[in-house]
Amino acid sequence: MSKVKVMDHPLIQHKIGWVRREELGSKEFRKLISEIAMLECYEATRELELNDVVVKTPICETTVKELKGKKLAVVPILRAGLGMVDGMLAMIPAAKVGHIGLYRDPDTLEPVEYYCKLPDDCGEREVFVVDPMLATGGSSVAAIQMLKEKGVQKIHFLCVIAAPEGVERMKEAHPDVDIYIGALDERLNEQGYIVPGLGDAGDRIFGTK
Repeated sequence: MSKVKVMDHPLIQHKIGWVRREELGSKEFRKLISEIAMLECYEATRELELNDVVVKTPICETTVKELKGKKLAVVPILRAGLGMVDGMLAMIPAAKVGHIGLYRDPDTLEPVEYYCKLPDDCGEREVFVVDPMLATGGSSVAAIQMLKEKGVQKIHFLCVIAAPEGVERMKEAHPDVDIYIGALDERLNEQGYIVPGLGDAGDRIFGTK
């Protein structure tokens, strides 16, 4: 069964309070989304396995902890997911990066694929899928299904804001995927936007309308 973790760290909550503000410009919005992703990554990697390794300090030899040969990958859902990549890589710089492009059909609200480029060895990697918004859940469900079809077995999903409807859809479709959420909001409106949310994350990251 998937683990759903809603972040309660004061720094995350403070930064989410700022990104919700309508008057915040794209430069600051991008910076804060990246910082939130970095803080969420800290929590999402908590259970990575470690090995004991002997090293020599300036004083003597000692045994330290080191990641257990984990191959990691970060896969943003385009285009808004790009805003979370730098923050993730700040924490796990050796991770490879793939890209999945999906857009939401304005009539059906269902995802339509237009791009998929993943590391050749993606099936051997532990993958962190990132998208600032988990609204209807259509895009994240589709992206994770694409990864599973490529042989990926260990997947985590990270978002900044989620609606209950999207969380439930994800849990139903992918009960083996852990979900990390910055803030769980009230609901979706008639247009499929999260309420209170923060608007269109992609437009706010890239300064488009």
